[in-house]
Amino acid sequence: MQTSPSLADHFLVAMPALEDPNFQRSVTLVCQHDAGGAMGIVINRLADYTVGELLDHLKLGTQNPALAARAIVAGGPVHPERGFVLHGDDSEWTSTLHVAPGLSVTTSRDILEALSRGDGPARVLVALGYAGWEPGQLEDELAQNSWLTVPVDRGIVFDTPLDERWRAAARQLGVDLSTLTDYSGHA
Repeated sequence: MQTSPSLADHFLVAMPALEDPNFQRSVTLVCQHDAGGAMGIVINRLADYTVGELLDHLKLGTQNPALAARAIVAGGPVHPERGFVLHGDDSEWTSTLHVAPGLSVTTSRDILEALSRGDGPARVLVALGYAGWEPGQLEDELAQNSWLTVPVDRGIVFDTPLDERWRAAARQLGVDLSTLTDYSGHA
């Protein structure tokens, strides 16, 4: 059996025909992809919380009003109570996965403690929940034309407004999503 190349360090850009409400018009950063399946974080869906509310809930707080006001994203439908911090450096925390050079995801409390004190990474995106695929499931969805795959761009993760990330990620391939239909098929 031939294995497909890993899509870790790529974006999955939902095609217009993808109707699943969890992923419609989404951009998902694939953090891990191997024979055991895939895991990613949706980077363009607002959650109902701010970083300040999360830090207050964890009894950490922050004196940084810009950090407190920062939005949290809904990272996916799996374990929406679980937090993930995407950060733009290769710092080591208790539980860190390096996704691409200069882009990591951490799930341990120590990074949140550092952020609350002002000692954390400068570039962060906090997410609640993640997207997960069983072995072969993502490959099947790719074969059904549900996703475009695009190499990761840290600027889209950290600098592009949420509502522009879907189109910006597709533009990396020269694709204008407004010119695509919202149905798919195979010739």
